[in-house]
Amino acid sequence: MQLYAIGINHQTAPLEVREKVAFRTDTLEQALRDLVDHRPVTEAAILSTCNRTEVYCNTDQPDEAVRWLAGYHRLTTAALEPYLYQLPREQAVKHAFRVASGLDSMVVGEPQILGQFKEAVRSAQKAGTLGVLLHKLFQRTFRVAKEVRSRTDIGANSVSMAAAAVRLALRIFPSIGEQAVLFIGAGEMIDLCAAHFSAHRPRRMTVANRTLDRAASLAARLKCQAITLNELPEYLAQHDIVVTCTASPLPLLGKGLVERAVRARKHRPMFMVDLAVPRDVEPEVGELDDVFLYTVDDLAEIVQEGMDARRGAVAQAEAIIDTNVVSFMEWLGARQMVPMIRALRDQAERQRRHELERALKALARGEDPARVVEALSRALTNKLLHAPSHALSHASPEDRERLLELIHRLYQVRHPQ
Repeated sequence: MQLYAIGINHQTAPLEVREKVAFRTDTLEQALRDLVDHRPVTEAAILSTCNRTEVYCNTDQPDEAVRWLAGYHRLTTAALEPYLYQLPREQAVKHAFRVASGLDSMVVGEPQILGQFKEAVRSAQKAGTLGVLLHKLFQRTFRVAKEVRSRTDIGANSVSMAAAAVRLALRIFPSIGEQAVLFIGAGEMIDLCAAHFSAHRPRRMTVANRTLDRAASLAARLKCQAITLNELPEYLAQHDIVVTCTASPLPLLGKGLVERAVRARKHRPMFMVDLAVPRDVEPEVGELDDVFLYTVDDLAEIVQEGMDARRGAVAQAEAIIDTNVVSFMEWLGARQMVPMIRALRDQAERQRRHELERALKALARGEDPARVVEALSRALTNKLLHAPSHALSHASPEDRERLLELIHRLYQVRHPQ
């Protein structure tokens, strides 16, 4: 078995592809069990965010994991492969370290990805699909991410997605303080966006969510109104800014619904930011006059601001990661020797038991204990040294020096000069 990281991200695939392979949180555990139960995969974890879907697995047939990923989302492997990366062994280790440290994010240095990674591991633990290899990998991954955060300024001067949404809004409206803002969803990303927008004191804010309780909790902190998703047709036209990020598998805001809202607004501009993957807003909405629709990919240019100031921190982080990759691969190499070590010990134990039984029988017959112990020790010595002695005696001229060096390393015996 081998370690592999298989997936797509914002660098390899456009949003319309990423949303097709995104996993819903409530189906993730069953998906993991399906992968491990029906494929030659012994361990697996899935990281699925707005910018990436990645499968970390222990397998010697990564193509089977690719076929499963495509099939699970009712895609052909041919449709998925142009956007896919398959990273084996140390490449997979380095990738995991970079992702958790925020180096592979659209917002370089953003902290949310580490929490998302930890949540992915918790899902794998609940599904029972983590083994020794992935458990060790992820524990080291989190430790590396913490070291990068504490020893570098990777998070300094970064522009978050939430801050980028505010900056885009200010390109459309001279002041957010004069606008009404609608937040759709009540998760971490909406919470962050709400904090950034509320700092500009909008004229009015509303939180919409599938369950009213979660919407009410966020609305209470913002001191604003909470509604359900079913009420969106009634309230949409009353808002100038719409920020949405839910886990809905289908769009919540279709072209017809937004078109009616624009007419009701008498064509006053409406600014919409869709941070969900899959998208909450139908792409055709962006074709409407007076609607300014942005997705996570559209925010890429803004979130890169401040990157120049962080280049030194990125170089430091890469050095930390490279050192830890070497250390992890050393552990993995040692781990792969465990079966051979176990086989050696099993063989030695069989020889020990055999000679012990002979000695006990000799004692039972009344033989001299001193002679029995002497015979036991000689027999064990001969058996343990037979294989290396035979190898040395029958070594070809070209193998002798190598064997002598190995004997020295194994038994700490110097070749007599």
